[in-house]
Amino acid sequence: MSLLVVGLSHRSAPVSVLERASLNADAQLKLLQDTVAAEPAAEAAVLATCNRIELYADVDKFHAGVAELSTLLAQHSGVGLEELTPHLYVHYEDRAVHHLFSVACGLDSMVVGEGQILGQIKDSLARAQDLHSAGRLLNDLFQQALRVGKRAHHETGIDRAGQSLVTFGLEQLSAGADVQRWARGKKALVIGAGSMSSLAAATLARSGVAEIVVANRTFERAERLAQILSEGDDTDVLARAVPMDAVPGALTRADVAVSCTGATGLVLTADAVAAAVEGRTGAPAGAATVGVREADERQTAETPLPNAGAAAADDNCPLDLSSVPSGFSVMGEAAVAGMDAATLEQHGAWAAGGTAVDRPRETGRPGPEADAELIGALAATATRVGRIPERRRPEPVAEVPRPEPVLFLLDLAMPRDVDAAVHRLAGVRLVDIESLADASADAPMAADVDMVRRIVADEVAAFGAAQRAAHITPTVVALRSMAADVVAGEIARLEGRLPGLDDKHRAEITQTVKRVVDKLLHAPTVRVKQLAAEPGGAGYADALRTLFDLDQETVASVSRAGNSTTEKNRGPA
Repeated sequence: MSLLVVGLSHRSAPVSVLERASLNADAQLKLLQDTVAAEPAAEAAVLATCNRIELYADVDKFHAGVAELSTLLAQHSGVGLEELTPHLYVHYEDRAVHHLFSVACGLDSMVVGEGQILGQIKDSLARAQDLHSAGRLLNDLFQQALRVGKRAHHETGIDRAGQSLVTFGLEQLSAGADVQRWARGKKALVIGAGSMSSLAAATLARSGVAEIVVANRTFERAERLAQILSEGDDTDVLARAVPMDAVPGALTRADVAVSCTGATGLVLTADAVAAAVEGRTGAPAGAATVGVREADERQTAETPLPNAGAAAADDNCPLDLSSVPSGFSVMGEAAVAGMDAATLEQHGAWAAGGTAVDRPRETGRPGPEADAELIGALAATATRVGRIPERRRPEPVAEVPRPEPVLFLLDLAMPRDVDAAVHRLAGVRLVDIESLADASADAPMAADVDMVRRIVADEVAAFGAAQRAAHITPTVVALRSMAADVVAGEIARLEGRLPGLDDKHRAEITQTVKRVVDKLLHAPTVRVKQLAAEPGGAGYADALRTLFDLDQETVASVSRAGNSTTEKNRGPA
C-alpha cells in the first residue's frame, strides 16, 4: 500500500473554484466513507480548510487511485471533474509526506508560518479516527505531522514569518497602521462562533476594541463565546450575543465586522452593507468615484483638435493636414501616416526652413525603409520647429481618493460570506480571502523558513525509514514465531525420548536451545531492519520470507494484529 494525496489549494486554484468546491462537515464524512469503500483505497482522511481541500489515502494502485480520488472530490464538491482537474495537484509516497509536513509547519499556508493549521490537522485526524477510516499509515502520518509542526514552531522563529489569517486580515484592514492603535475604541461585530470566528473575537478583544457583538445561528454558542470574552483576564471588552436576525441593526452600529460561518450562501449582501453605511452616515453608499484619469481621458476625447491645416496654410505649408482623419499623436507620427515619400520630403524641407522641393511624385509607394526614414526625419523636424501640433498622452495622475471607510469588513469564510460587490461601495473597506491571497503573495519570507524546510526534510527521511522498517517488522515477528515453534517441537521430542528428565534439567535444556536460536537470529534480523529502513529496502521482507519459507498468511496475521493494537491506542498527538 502507498500514500497518495489529491487536492487543490490557494496555490493551484482561484478563489472562485475553491469557494465552490468547499466541503461542509457532512460532505467530508460522506467523502471519507466513499473513499474507503472504493477499490484502490484502504484508509482515508480529508483536510479541508478555508483555502485547501485535500484527500489523503492509502492506495494499492497509483493511477487507479488518482482517478478514483479525483472523481470523488469532484462528486462531493459539486464542481465538474473537467473543470476541477486543471486545479488539482497529486503527491505520492515521500512527496505526499513532505507536503503534509510542510502544511503542518505553515510553509504552504496563505500566510507563511500561521499556526492555526495544526488545529485543523488535528481535527482532520480525529474525524477520520471517529469514522475508522484512518489505519496505521494515516494515524502515524498525521500524528507525526502534528509533532513536526510543533517542533518547527518551537525550534525556529517561523511564527515571525507570518501570522494567522485573522491577524494578517486585520493588518490589511488597518492599511498598514498599528492594529492596536487602529482598533482601540472601535465597536466590533463577529458573525459566527466557530474556531476562526472565536480567534477573530479574541484577537479583536486583545487589540483594544471597546465592544464585541457576537451573532450565530445557534444563539447558545454565541452566548458562550460572549461570556468567554467578557470573563477574559487579559481584556476588559464588553461582549454580548445577538441572534442572526439582529445582524443588520448590529452592522449599522459596528465599526468593524468579521464574518466566518459555514453558510453556503451570502451572509451579507451588497444591499445590506450599503444600508448599514447609509444608516451610519445618512448618505447612500454608492459606487466609488471614478478616477481623474478616466475623466481626463473622456474630456480629452471630447475636445476637438486644433485646426492644424489652417495654421499651417498661413505659413505656406505644402500639406493640408486638416484632411488627416486620425488626429495627431506623440511626435506627429499619425499626421504623416499613409503619405507618400515625395510629399513627406517636401514637407520636411519646408519645416526645416528651406524652400519646397518641386519633385514629381513617383508612381506607387516607396519601400518601408524609405517611409520610416522620412517619417522619422519629419517627426524630429516638426518637434524642433513646432509647426505640427501634437496631441500628447495625458500625464499619469492619481485617482480621486475614496472616502475614508466608516465600515471595515473582514470575510474569512470559504465560500465567501460577504458579497464581492461590496468592494465597489464607497465608505467600506472589505478584505476577503481573495484580497488576502493577493496581499500575501509579496509578503517577505523570514530566514527561519529555511530552517523549517531543513526540519521538514529531516523528518520526511526519518518517517520514511520508520515506515520501511515497520514494513518488515511483521516478517521478523513471523520468523521469530516460527523459531519458537521449532524450539517447542524439539523440546517435546526430547521429552519423549527422555521421559525421566526432571524439571530442572528440562528448563536448562530449553533455555539453552532458545539462547542458541536467539543468537543465530539476532544479527540477521537487526541487519535486515537496518537495510529495510534505507531507500529501496522494501524487498528485504520478501527475501526473508523466501529464505525461511515463511507462510504469507502468518505474516499477514501479525500485521493485522499490529493494526488492531494501533486502533486501540489511537489518538491525536
